[in-house]
Amino acid sequence: MKLKGSKILITGGSSGIGLATAKILISKGAQVVITGRDKKTLKKATDETGAIALVCDVTNETEVIKMVKSAVKKLNGLDVLINNAGFGYFELLQNIDIQKFKDILETNVTGAMLCGRECAKYFIQQDHGNIINVASTSALKGHQMGTAYSTSKWALRGMTECWREELRPYNIRVMMVHPSEVQTNFVANSGRARRDFNPTKLEAQDVAHLMVSMLELRNVGFIPEATIWSTNPK
Repeated sequence: MKLKGSKILITGGSSGIGLATAKILISKGAQVVITGRDKKTLKKATDETGAIALVCDVTNETEVIKMVKSAVKKLNGLDVLINNAGFGYFELLQNIDIQKFKDILETNVTGAMLCGRECAKYFIQQDHGNIINVASTSALKGHQMGTAYSTSKWALRGMTECWREELRPYNIRVMMVHPSEVQTNFVANSGRARRDFNPTKLEAQDVAHLMVSMLELRNVGFIPEATIWSTNPK
């Protein structure tokens, strides 16, 4: 698709991968709406990028319905949803907190579904659209302390495959990316100790570049799933 003039919605767009993706897309002439729960962080992101900000908690059905309608109105249409909102929770099985387990599923799975559902309604009507779900290499292989996070991302991967089968007849490309470790605030936000910057590991703009490349492929084809690893992390 041609990105110049395209209309794109990015959830979780106020920081990290979402923010980096918004920056590249806007530099290529796209119109972008970013969402998040924190007004202050969103304001800073819009000042940096020129994106349009909408406050939204993706776990709240009423807010998601309102947000998608507002995004379509502000952009005068919609071509792409990048389902990026999510967080991590890592703990050994015997120590898992049930509320934290439920919370991660609410955001990473139910929230993604709600955003996908509302955008799909619009894409079906216009007979075209694009959805990119941001998952993780944790959706491909389990690991220690990964019960909650991997479960959420495996579920997202399953939903993505279902959407792909349902939406292809409407010219809707449903895609998924699996980043390995990316140096954002993700680790600290998950309750783990902040790590020093490592120049041999991925940064947010690397994942953003991948998603932009997937979107730029001619509409006659699409890349269902792509995984991105750091080449030789130290």
